[in-house]
Amino acid sequence: MANLEGVPNLGYLTLKETEVKLPRLTRVKIKTPAPIQITAEQILPEARERHESEIRPPKQKITDPTELADYRLRKRNEFEDLVSRVRWNKSVWVKYAKWEESQKDFNRARSVWERALDVDYRDHTMWLKYADVEMKNKFINHARNVWDRAVTLLPRVDQLWYKYIHMEEMLGNVAGARQIFERWMNWEPEQEAWLSYIEFELRYNEIERARAINERLTIKHGV
Repeated sequence: MANLEGVPNLGYLTLKETEVKLPRLTRVKIKTPAPIQITAEQILPEARERHESEIRPPKQKITDPTELADYRLRKRNEFEDLVSRVRWNKSVWVKYAKWEESQKDFNRARSVWERALDVDYRDHTMWLKYADVEMKNKFINHARNVWDRAVTLLPRVDQLWYKYIHMEEMLGNVAGARQIFERWMNWEPEQEAWLSYIEFELRYNEIERARAINERLTIKHGV
């Protein structure tokens, strides 16, 4: 009989029944590294993609005109609530305008862009995005209007001039692009702007015009 001296009272359990059996350790038979190693950088994106795919809401397909009108009304109310609460958050305005564009309601989209510019017309990125939408949807005259206002209000932002000129040149409106260059030069921009003007004339083999612009550049900047 086993000596139970010093063993606490086990009640109705035997000593054997109270033993805790630990799992046997398994030996690694192959210790050489696998030919293809998987890194944490590979595992984490895959886990994230699976997680996102699980929580992604189902696509909503709307076929009924009444249901579509209700959906649009609900979305507009949501956007209006957002812009009223975070008026200075430009990303909200951009999402709102782009959503209206996705609904093919371009007049409403323009209204949103204009309201965003009323909040801060000095943010030239808003002008760039606004004009890009007009150009992408082939509303050329509307795009011209946006660019014209942008360079008038922000004449020191070179990117606006470059984009405006590029649009006219892509449309084959060389004379119009030249007029925009001349408006820009009246603001006496940096040397790079003058050199762009010279390169523009050389592209169309306007040697005398390019020479005259170079002379003006020399007077302005002493180059």
